[in-house]
Amino acid sequence: MKVIVLCGGMGTRLSEETQVKPKPMVEIGGRPILWHIMKMYERHDVTDFTLALGYKGELIKDYFLNYHARQSDLTVHLKSGTAEYSNPTAEDWHVSLIDTGADTMTGGRLLRLKPHLSSEGPFMVTYGDGVSDVDLTELLAFHRSHGRLATVTAVRPAARFGGMRLGEGRVQEFKEKPQSGEGWINGGFFVFEPAIFDYLKSDATVLEQSPLETLAEDGELMAFEHSGYWQCMDTIRDRDALQALWASGKAPWTRSQ
Repeated sequence: MKVIVLCGGMGTRLSEETQVKPKPMVEIGGRPILWHIMKMYERHDVTDFTLALGYKGELIKDYFLNYHARQSDLTVHLKSGTAEYSNPTAEDWHVSLIDTGADTMTGGRLLRLKPHLSSEGPFMVTYGDGVSDVDLTELLAFHRSHGRLATVTAVRPAARFGGMRLGEGRVQEFKEKPQSGEGWINGGFFVFEPAIFDYLKSDATVLEQSPLETLAEDGELMAFEHSGYWQCMDTIRDRDALQALWASGKAPWTRSQ
């Protein structure tokens, strides 16, 4: 099972950090939030990642290129320039890092990854700035059980994100960032069938607008309802709250479901 992590946005609401790094590289407990997200999937035996890069994507490439060395003891032979690694603690992950354009929208980034995905079977997608204790194994099982093209994880935080109206598990209406109203919102953690690409048109396609709205209208978008912990990192306040949870030793997203 492959997981796509959307890592290309500029993160303007977190500009105190993102002037010098992409938002997925903002650290919680000394590790990028991207690492925390990938560890969530690892706990469910999903370790094949494709990262859709954009803004300052070279810093994400550098992080993973040097990851093994950072996680190992080293002996460096200066004359030859060779190095020996010992006691490595690096995760057994396969990570593809694909440049999907500096200005590409979320749906466009996904569309650019089509050549890197199998034409058969579902794949998972998430954002590079949110953590949760959602049961990803149950999410995938739910998606496979209903036979529709797409599943979105629905969560219930404070209303400032896209809203969804649900009926018997099916998303009846999807509206990104409504001006008012509360209820279930888009928490990310998607599962898609390859036919999702029929709903993506160009680099300018915003996944959360026409594609998901049309899927909902077509009856092809199902909701996996998650009432547990979920938090995205949009602001310094969000970052500090996540940092405090990590420092407490009780970070909810580290729980194995």
